Amino acid sequence: MADAPSENTPPAEAPSVEDLQAQVEKWRNLSRTNEKRWNDTSAELETLRQSQLSDAERAIETVRSETRAAVLAEVGTRLADAELRAQAAAAGVTLPSAEYLNMAAFSGPDGAVNSDAIAAYIASEAGRPAKQPEYAQGLGLGRQGGSGAGQLTRDDLSRMTPREINAARAAGQLDALMRGQI
Repeated sequence: MADAPSENTPPAEAPSVEDLQAQVEKWRNLSRTNEKRWNDTSAELETLRQSQLSDAERAIETVRSETRAAVLAEVGTRLADAELRAQAAAAGVTLPSAEYLNMAAFSGPDGAVNSDAIAAYIASEAGRPAKQPEYAQGLGLGRQGGSGAGQLTRDDLSRMTPREINAARAAGQLDALMRGQI
């Protein structure tokens, strides 16, 4: 029981804030140094690997990278359109037709989708009020149909009695004829 701390032993001193900050800075610098070494070694390894390739393998690598770039360029706009529509639906934004949008602006130079550009566009569209018609639609204002809709012609009058003609005049079925429009 000699190893057990006694109640009379003072506790170990807690490190000061300055000591803790110094330790954090030390480990941060070591981490940065190791990361730099890893990047340098990876680049050196890739250079060595490229130098060991035969001409046929180099040609294959070139074709692979060109094909990847071409495929991404081809489908990049479709991917950007899909992500744009998805983010717009999630934000409740109505987008204009895709033919009015420059989809290349939402793709990076390698054909990959630029999510930050899409998010910025959706945010700008979310602030705008939805465009409403300038006037109410479908209220029956103005003429509905042609000028002769519901109007009688001279031929119709020739087959009518005077009483029927007076009833048609009262119903407004002779207005266009009386104005000379028919």
